[in-house]
Amino acid sequence: MRRILMVAVAALALAVPQLAKAASEQQTVDDAVVVVQHLSSGSGVAANARDLLHRARGVMIIPSLVKGGFIFGAQGGTGVLLSRDPKTGTWSYPAFYAMGAGSFGFQIGLEVSKIMLIIMNDKALNAVMAAEFKLGAEAGIAVATLGAGAEASTTAAGGADIYALAESAGLFGGVAIQGGIVKPLVDEDHRYYGSNVTAQQIVLARAAKNPGADGLRNELRKVGGR
Repeated sequence: MRRILMVAVAALALAVPQLAKAASEQQTVDDAVVVVQHLSSGSGVAANARDLLHRARGVMIIPSLVKGGFIFGAQGGTGVLLSRDPKTGTWSYPAFYAMGAGSFGFQIGLEVSKIMLIIMNDKALNAVMAAEFKLGAEAGIAVATLGAGAEASTTAAGGADIYALAESAGLFGGVAIQGGIVKPLVDEDHRYYGSNVTAQQIVLARAAKNPGADGLRNELRKVGGR
């Protein structure tokens, strides 16, 4: 009996961290719903975001990109990537990604931003899904920023492959993401779906499902106008 109890305790000790991590992934998905609602509500920049989502091929949502430091700075956050079926307007289930960047200069304090990358074509979607993608630096991928005072850029930069919408401290366009690195989070995908699926299988082949992400998929479809 004692041996059985010890085995059970050991199994629980191993399982609890995994359950906590799975809950963390679900929290990222839930936070992404709030970001979609927030960054697409209202007029101006938000109206442009809704129009772009209606025509998008995919979207990456980083609910919390944290930037902070003194002299040296760094920024990073975890988010999700989904693709949109251009025929039906339905969205895939999310794959997990990280965004990170570094900077040098005089800075102090902490800043938290919400980021939405609206991906307009297959070329950009495939680039983002690569093992490592650098925003604004990859050949042939044009990135345009939506933000306060930049509403017209959706027309002026009509050929952009990716549109970046950010809100920091209540202001749109409050964070620079050019040069940011985007990388897939394989372990998070495996935990969330309970199998060794790849980002391509989740986002492109739509071979994985988790009902916990249905709210996000439905919100994107609603905001995108279908």
